[in-house]
Amino acid sequence: MTTTMTTPVGTAETDGARGRRPLGGFNRTFLRIELRRLVRNRRTVFLALVMPPMFFLIFGTPEQYRSTSAGHGNVTAYIMISMAVYGSMLATTSGGAMVSVERGLGWSRQLRLTPLSPVAYILTKVLVAMTLGLASIVVVYAVGSAAGAQADASVWVETAVVAWLGSSVFAAFGLFMGYLLPAENVMQILGPLLAVLAFAGGLFVPLTDGVFATIARFTPLYGLAELSRAPLGDAGWSLVALANLVAWAAVFVTGAAVMFGRDTARV
Repeated sequence: MTTTMTTPVGTAETDGARGRRPLGGFNRTFLRIELRRLVRNRRTVFLALVMPPMFFLIFGTPEQYRSTSAGHGNVTAYIMISMAVYGSMLATTSGGAMVSVERGLGWSRQLRLTPLSPVAYILTKVLVAMTLGLASIVVVYAVGSAAGAQADASVWVETAVVAWLGSSVFAAFGLFMGYLLPAENVMQILGPLLAVLAFAGGLFVPLTDGVFATIARFTPLYGLAELSRAPLGDAGWSLVALANLVAWAAVFVTGAAVMFGRDTARV
């Protein structure tokens, strides 16, 4: 007589296989794939790594800027920091907004058939966007160093770190807009929108007193721009700018979470 042996659900073998899965489905292979896909996107790379240093060279390198002091550096350094913020914002927003293209191609739906959890998916997107944002800052600072930007050593480090960490807010913004906008024209809409936000938040033109300056304090880029340039000046950290950054981070993260939940519910 032959005895058939069955393996009950939940045995050590099954549990062990589950235990070998990365937490939440997150794995480095998926992260590498996402990084390669981002690098192959020529438009995104151009926006993040070419346009900001090009703008810096055009607007930030006149002789009078290199010879005029601005806090703990010169005016060229001030413009360099602004362009680094702009580049990191473009990079992180573009990286997050790629989810719109993935939805259009059905890639997001395929990923839901894998062990990848929603949290791991969002985390991977943010990490990829932040990686490109860091690359943008490094490129702008390298060009700035060669083109005459001068500042205390601590200013270079502090401004770069603040610009990079603060740009995570726009990674959430990119995800939010990626779920909100159609894939075929997401960057055509976001590109001009980010330029408007940069002007409105005082990134390209220093803010003075008046109605425009008051309105600027409520725009999404004001907080990041002010906090990133704070180490260069003598005024210290602005609580208004910090509150602005935290408030818009809450808005964008909540919006991205809500839109992701609706997108998942449709599958």
